[in-house]
Amino acid sequence: MQLLFLIWVILGASSGAGTPEDCGVLNRQDCNEAENVGTAIGVGLIIALWVAVDVILGITYLVYRLSRRPRP
Repeated sequence: MQLLFLIWVILGASSGAGTPEDCGVLNRQDCNEAENVGTAIGVGLIIALWVAVDVILGITYLVYRLSRRPRP
């Protein structure tokens, strides 16, 4: 699971590299900066999802371990 998220972060970060072709009315510098901001937001969302999944799995594992504990 961790490897999948790591690959997703790497692919998401590398997808922002390149030359934007459809900038509309923006000049090249503004277009590159907007692309970088979008990439940072995307990678941040992937990392936030990664943390949320880890917390949910951790709590689930803890509940499972506590339920399997022998009772005195």
